[in-house]
Amino acid sequence: MDIDFSFFLLIATVVTGLIWAGYLLYLKKVGREFDETTEPWLIETARSFFPIVLIVLLLRSFLVEPFRIPSGSMMPTLLVGDFILVNKFTYGIRLPVINTKIITLNSPQHGDIVVFRFPKDPTVDYIKRVIGLPGDRISYYDKTLRINDKPVTQASLGVYQGVGQGEDMSGAEHKRENLDSIEHDILIKTGAPSVEGVYQVPEGHYFVMGDNRDNSNDSRYWGFVPEQNLVGKAFFIWMSWDLDNKGVGFDRIGTVLK
Repeated sequence: MDIDFSFFLLIATVVTGLIWAGYLLYLKKVGREFDETTEPWLIETARSFFPIVLIVLLLRSFLVEPFRIPSGSMMPTLLVGDFILVNKFTYGIRLPVINTKIITLNSPQHGDIVVFRFPKDPTVDYIKRVIGLPGDRISYYDKTLRINDKPVTQASLGVYQGVGQGEDMSGAEHKRENLDSIEHDILIKTGAPSVEGVYQVPEGHYFVMGDNRDNSNDSRYWGFVPEQNLVGKAFFIWMSWDLDNKGVGFDRIGTVLK
C-alpha cells in the first residue's frame, strides 16, 4: 500500500510538472506572455497541484511519514488507532518507489521501534521492536529473552488494566524490559502458548518482536527482516482515535516513543 501511494505521488508530480512546463515552453515558442486569465483549465490545475504533490512526495520519501496502528501487537506501547510519525532518514536516504538506498546513515539499535515492509508481502507495512542485530544470537524460552547468552532483565509492573482498544489484554502480566538500557513495557499472558527457540541473526538482517509477546506475528514465526525492507524509525504519536470507545485519546497525543 505504501509503495502504491508513493508511486501515485511520483506519477502525479511528473505529469503535473510536464503539463505546466510544456505550457510555458509553448508560450515562449509562440511569443506570448503568461496570463492567468486566459490559462486553460488543465494548465491551471496542473500549476496548482504540482508544488503540493511535489512537497508531499519529498516529505514522505525523505523526512517523515504517518502510519496508523492496525493491530495490538505492540501493546502496551502502541494501541490500535494510534497515528504515529516515522523518521524516514534515520537509517539512510532511499529513492522513492524503488527504495534504493543512496546515502547510508545510522543502523538500527536494540530497542528501536521500526516500520518495515513485511518480508512475505512487501506491499504490507509492519511495526515491531528490534531485538536482534546482525550477528546476534537470540534465544526465547519461558517468555524471557537472552541476547548473546545474556538474560534481558524484566521488572514486574503488576497486572495490566487495558482501556478502550486495549481492554481485551486486561489481566496480562505487565512488565518493564531493559534492552541495552532502553526500557520499554511488554505484556505477557501466563499459560498462553509461545514459540520458543534460538535464532542466529544473519548479516544484513534484523530480528524483531512485538511488545505484546503472546499476540504478535513477528520474527519467531516468519524469520528475519532484511535491511533493505526497513522504512524508518517510529518516534511520535501525533493522534490517537478509539472509534468504539472514547473517541480521541488526548492522553496519548504527543507521546514520544522509546
